[in-house]
Parts: sequence; C-alpha cells; structure tokens
Amino acid sequence: MKVMVVGGGGREHAIIKKLRENSGITEIFALPGNGGIANDATCVPIGATDLDGIVDFAVKEGIDYAVVAPDDPLVLGCVDRLEEKGIPCFGPRSNAAIIEGSKVFSKNLMKKYGIPTAAYEVFDNIDDALSYLETAPIPTVIKADGLALGKGVIIANTRDEAKAAVCSMMLDKKFGKSGDRVVIEEFLTGPEVSVLSFTDGETVVPMISSQDHKRALDGDKGLNTGGMGTVAPNPYYTEEVAAECMEKIFLPTIRAMKAEGRPFKGCLYFGLMITENGPKVIEYNCRFGDPEAQVVLPLLQTDLFTVMQAVTDGRLSELDVKFRDAYAACVILASKGYPQSYEKGYEITIDEEIQDHVYVAGAALKDGKLLTSGGRVLGVTAVADTLEKAIADSYKMCEQIYFDNKYCRTDIGKRALAAK
Repeated sequence: MKVMVVGGGGREHAIIKKLRENSGITEIFALPGNGGIANDATCVPIGATDLDGIVDFAVKEGIDYAVVAPDDPLVLGCVDRLEEKGIPCFGPRSNAAIIEGSKVFSKNLMKKYGIPTAAYEVFDNIDDALSYLETAPIPTVIKADGLALGKGVIIANTRDEAKAAVCSMMLDKKFGKSGDRVVIEEFLTGPEVSVLSFTDGETVVPMISSQDHKRALDGDKGLNTGGMGTVAPNPYYTEEVAAECMEKIFLPTIRAMKAEGRPFKGCLYFGLMITENGPKVIEYNCRFGDPEAQVVLPLLQTDLFTVMQAVTDGRLSELDVKFRDAYAACVILASKGYPQSYEKGYEITIDEEIQDHVYVAGAALKDGKLLTSGGRVLGVTAVADTLEKAIADSYKMCEQIYFDNKYCRTDIGKRALAAK
C-alpha cells in the first residue's frame, strides 16, 4: 500500500516513523518532507499548501491513503480535494479544520455549547479593541483570529503591552490577514495540559497527555516558540481531571461540531488549562501537535495506520487503542537565535545508534550532507520507565548530535518532575 504524508517537520517525521511499523505499507512519500525524513520516506518537492500539486501527485502515483498533517493544508481543504479524487485521508475536511483556522469560530462554538473556556471579546476594528483595553482586566491574552505558526498569541502583562500586541496584529499585519480580527480574552492561571485525541466524528479516544514548553528560554522566559520540548504523560492530568474533560469538553466538542454540520475526523488537539474552577479550553488544533506528537506516538502500542483507517472509516469504537505504561521526553535542538534571526547551513552529524530517537524538523540535504535549515532543527525523544530517566536519556542523546549554533533549553520536564 502506498501512503502519502503531507508536511515536512518533526511531527511528520514522528508520524512516518510510526507508520513504518506497519508491514502492509510498501512505500511512504513525504510532501515535501525534509533532509532527515529522507531516511524514512521518499521526499517529493511539493509544498504542503500546493494543493494542485499534491492532488496531481497522489492521482498519478496511485496513492492508496493520505495523511494531511499540518494546519495550513487542512484549513485550505486538502482533505476535501483528495477525497474528491477517491483517496481516503486522515485529517478533517476544511469545514471542520476551522476549529483551529479561526479562534473566533472556536470561541463562539464553546460559548454556544457551554464548553468551559476563558471569557472573551472579539474585535474587527482596532479603535474598538484599543478602547476596550482601557478598562479590561490585566493581564490579558491577545489572539490573532487565524493561523500564525503557533505564535499568534500574546500574554500582555500591562495595558501598553496589550495595545502594542493589538497594533502589531491589526495595524502592522504581523500575521497578515490572520490578524484582521482579534480575540481579547481572560487571563487564566494553572498548569497547562495538551491532550491529542483520535476521533471519527462520533467516538473520541484521548491519547496520552503531554506538557509542552513554549518559551524559548529556561524558566519559561523569552519569546513564544513552536515548542522547545515535551514530556508525557502530564502529571497534572489525573484520572479525575481526565474524566471531567471527557464529560465537559471532549465529547461536547465532538457533538457540537457534528451538530454544526462540521463532523470532525482526524486528530483533534485540546490545549487545556487546569484552573481552580476546573479544566478549561485554551485552544483547539485540528492536527497532531508539534512537538507533542514526538512523545505521544512513541508511547502508542496499537498500530497507528490501523487507528487512522478506523478513523477514516468511522470504526474507531471497534478498536481498543492502547498506550505503553511508560514516560517519554523530547528535547528540541534549535538554532541559536530562534524564534527571531538565526544562521542556517551548518552540517549536522548524528551518532548512528540514536537515529531511531531523532525527529528532524529544520534540515536539508545538500551534496549528501544534512544541513540546518530552520529554527527548530530536530527533536530527540527517549522513552523510559520513569520520567526522570526519560528526561536524562533525552539530554544524553542530545550530546551525540553535533552542529554549530546548537541550542536547547536545559529544563525540559522540570515542572513535571516538581509536580510528581
């Protein structure tokens, strides 16, 4: 069976490595993939948002199944286009991917169906937004409505910071059209939890919980990034919290999307905060998180391709999806200077014995050499019987990877260890 994975980052590498465990898959194509993914799949230089190119390739190559992994092509309707050609897919159609594609849509959905989230206001006029901020509670959270590479959220600790954030989005167009509308919402406090889930539009199967580290610097300081590391499971996500989330958030969300005529099939990511008033939704993503996928998928015992096909066919309730009783930690090795300016083109060398633990994100192949080409270069994941060992093993493997300008946070998992 020929499988195509759309995307070219660490998340896609994690998906591809897991799919390779299925003996029925004869060939995996990555569009566009990257220099590291090339070790595990055939990379095809077609961009993830080139829907015409993706569909043409899938038809000509006789692709049997497609996994559309990133947010952009999902929101643009890549699954819709492929399904029109008779190619089964893992991932939501465009009308369901809007749950991530528009913060305004998702907030209004939660309000309508009573799903717990932060109080909020929506603005499409900058003067109205600035006027509201004159008396709004501080700190506050400013969110661009549309997709912004995971960076369209600013926590403002002062009114000046809040106004500057609104101006950067609505006036300076920092995130393009994604900032035409903004959501200004209540600042919540408490531990954050990421829960990815498989869903076929009826049944929802939560995966192992995880904890992301978004800030660039140790101690959760510095700028927001796409994620500097993850651990799983998240110690704050107790059985009691999980039961409450299923009852008040997960199932209501799936039912709400179905009621709106937007059934969601694929991976729905719940970004949660465990507040003193119970768990609340911070955000939805319409796909696997990155780098959450790099700790969750290595713990998945059930064959990933079997689960994906069950999601596509609406048979998820027939499967017993199992995860290992273990811990995983992923440390991201980045280019120094990320998420702002950084140099590229440095050669990467990885000791052979740890290759299976490495998920490449920002690297390109040139003349047979693997070179840095992005801010987040790769992630290193270790699985162990204790969280302490998983973290220690991940950092130890990081020392077996070499490139100039290498940078990582040194405190991944510290908060989780303190909570245990």
